Amino acid sequence: MLFLTRMFGVTGSDAERELSAEAECIETIVEKILLVQAGTAAQQHRPFCRRTHVKGTSARAQFEVYDARARHGPRLAARLSRGIFATPGIYPAKVRFANAAAQVNSDFKPDVRSLSFLVGLPGNDPTLPGASVRRQIFALQNTTTMPINDARALLAMINLLSASKIMDGLRSLPLKDKLRVLRTLALMQLQAHQPIKPYQQLLYGSNVPFRHGTDVVKYLAKPLRTNPAHALQSGNPNALQDELLRHLNQDSTMSSFEFGLQFLDAEQMTYWGRPQQASFWTENASVEWKLTGAQFHVVARLTLLPQSQLPQDGDETIYFDVTGNAIPEGAPLGSINRARRQVAITCGPARPDRLGGANRTSSDVRSVPARQFGKNRDSLERS
Repeated sequence: MLFLTRMFGVTGSDAERELSAEAECIETIVEKILLVQAGTAAQQHRPFCRRTHVKGTSARAQFEVYDARARHGPRLAARLSRGIFATPGIYPAKVRFANAAAQVNSDFKPDVRSLSFLVGLPGNDPTLPGASVRRQIFALQNTTTMPINDARALLAMINLLSASKIMDGLRSLPLKDKLRVLRTLALMQLQAHQPIKPYQQLLYGSNVPFRHGTDVVKYLAKPLRTNPAHALQSGNPNALQDELLRHLNQDSTMSSFEFGLQFLDAEQMTYWGRPQQASFWTENASVEWKLTGAQFHVVARLTLLPQSQLPQDGDETIYFDVTGNAIPEGAPLGSINRARRQVAITCGPARPDRLGGANRTSSDVRSVPARQFGKNRDSLERS
């Protein structure tokens, strides 16, 4: 089975990954994402902003890091207590719930939902305006894998999106890139077509691995069963946003998420019944870490604060770049994260405190026909 999925881009070894050519691949990705980003902004007659997750709602929260020594044996406690999780306490946080799309769509349109939040490291307060703080950022989605496996799959998708016509773009791709694109589109459709539930009742995962001291982990945020929510208003294009704001402003109990770590255990984990090297699990972002082989350990709790929604006009300033806001002990890993880091530096929204994104507008990028990108995305969404 690995032989078959290799045809669609899953890599079994560093030799297959051709790491020496990855830097050039990422450079091309950045150039083409800038064009797509400009086209999206022009099509929707809005400023040059986020690449994805355009429609969202932000609020304040608190992040309680548990004392692992009081909950686990000394060996596991020492393994869990790394980075931000080494110091128990309650820290202020900013949270953003969003839809994954690069367009402002109805909340009832099939899409992936995200939960992203930033936490100041002990002694810092990331919620203070203009504060310069060390912080850890977490970005999760209501999925457990990325549909885009690695940098090469991302480049194949960008080549498809930036073509003048979708079928012409597909025909122009080499065979292996065609297969990468087909696998990516299939996974995207599966992930987007999930039951639509309020943001505060979804299970979120990091999709990609991160360093955790000498270990490698993925993150999970599991909603409490008691998280309150009303039925979504049928026909309301902003139903998810409105329900979240209703919850923040009216409910007496605020929603919480148990936050946990899933350790990479290459000796226990299998892919189609066979064990793989640790690099297989870190480099293939679209491959599931099944909980039967990689256990989930709760280390913290994220809780929303009542009546704490942030102004909509300030929402764009909250940009969650996990690749540029992580301490060494919590650094992101894998090919897709290496690509995301360079994309974030170059293609981030126009903010004074964003590397490569300061004071940039869609006019700063070479003009691209807006209809080209809208047509391609519509074709993909119907596939």
